Amino acid sequence: MKLKFQNIFNMFAVALLLTGGMMSVAQAEHDDDDERIPVAKNALWQTECGSCHVAYPPRLLPAESWRAVMSGLDKHFGSDASLDTKAAKEIGTFLEKNAGSSRYQSSGKPDLRITETRWFLREHDKVADRVWKNPKVNSPANCAACHTQADSGNYSEHSIRIPK
Repeated sequence: MKLKFQNIFNMFAVALLLTGGMMSVAQAEHDDDDERIPVAKNALWQTECGSCHVAYPPRLLPAESWRAVMSGLDKHFGSDASLDTKAAKEIGTFLEKNAGSSRYQSSGKPDLRITETRWFLREHDKVADRVWKNPKVNSPANCAACHTQADSGNYSEHSIRIPK
C-alpha cells in the first residue's frame, strides 16, 4: 500500500511540474500562511525605533532604502527623529547588514515606506479601505494594530486580528 501511494504521489508531482502548477520561488518565499520574518536583534534599534512605532524588521527594505531613511531622520515622516552620530551609525549598520532584497521595490529609486513596496501592496491588496481608516489602525504603517505579534517578527495570517 505504501509503495502504491508513493507511485501516485510521484505521478502527481511530475504532472504538477509539467503543467506549471508549482509556485515560483518568489511566491513560496512570501507565502504568508506562516509568515515569520526573522528579526535580528539590536537593543539600540529596538529602543530608538520602537519608541515611536514597531521596530520594523530590517528585511522589509533593501539596504539602499535604509540608508535613505537614516540620512533623513531630521524629517522622518513629519517628525524629527534625529540621533547622535554614534547611535545613527550603529543602527544604520545594523539595518543595512540585515536588509532585504531590492527586487520588491516599487520603483528605481529607494522606497522609503515599507507600505509602498510591491511586496507590501501585494500582501495587503484585499484589505478594505475601511480597515485603514479605522482610528485603531489609522495607517498601513501601524502593523501592530492587526498583526498582534509584529513585535516578535510574526506576521502570520493566523495572528491577525482586525480591530473593530
